[in-house]
Amino acid sequence: MKYLLLFSLSIFSTNLFSQSLQLHYDFRHSIDPTHNSRNFPTLYFEYFKSQNDTSSFIKPGSFLIKIQSDMQGANDNIGKTFIQASQSLRLWKPKIFLSLQYSGGLGVTEPKQYSFYIANAFSAGPSYPFQWKGAWFNAALYYNYNMLKRPSNDVMLSFYWGKGFWNYKVEFAGDFELYTLNKNTGEDFTKDLRGKTVSFFGEPQLWFRVRGNFSMGSKVILYYHVITSENLFETYPTIAARVKF
Repeated sequence: MKYLLLFSLSIFSTNLFSQSLQLHYDFRHSIDPTHNSRNFPTLYFEYFKSQNDTSSFIKPGSFLIKIQSDMQGANDNIGKTFIQASQSLRLWKPKIFLSLQYSGGLGVTEPKQYSFYIANAFSAGPSYPFQWKGAWFNAALYYNYNMLKRPSNDVMLSFYWGKGFWNYKVEFAGDFELYTLNKNTGEDFTKDLRGKTVSFFGEPQLWFRVRGNFSMGSKVILYYHVITSENLFETYPTIAARVKF
């Protein structure tokens, strides 16, 4: 379950359009070899568009699609792929939007019989974009329907931010999500569990523009109850390159 990110922050009167391709190298094995078998590269593609705030009955807001592929398989083949798509809109005057979102994916393991789905999740809820001291923010509260073997009805709080410094020579951006999920997911190894687990995911990132649309930077990936059920807060930095086009 994750996020999205990077200026899916605003729905104001000016059109905004961006695409980016990012290549990250994740050092999680070097930092925590007990819980991670290897370091690996990750490829991200993001497309974001903020539309005009028109006078039409349905006022479309921002649209975001994000595709993430972790090359953690044998011989650096893709071992996990995740997709997220979201659209906001409103039919009223106050600039509180209805945000609709889908996410899902899959993973391949060694041995292959432990491969898995990242269950489909459908989300809906209010979102509020705003500016403060030159930075962009968006806060959203979602109802989540997670299509596990035993479906889970949940809530999620999402928060996004982004700010450019010195004519966007430096950018600080990111997101975090705080959400619930059934402990009993319908699998045999969870069938005796009851109640909800609370999870946290975050992706703060810092970018330095090298030349034109090319930047170098780093993302710090934060997990709690996302990739393990242990009460363990995991922090994994990356080194990355990004091209906007």
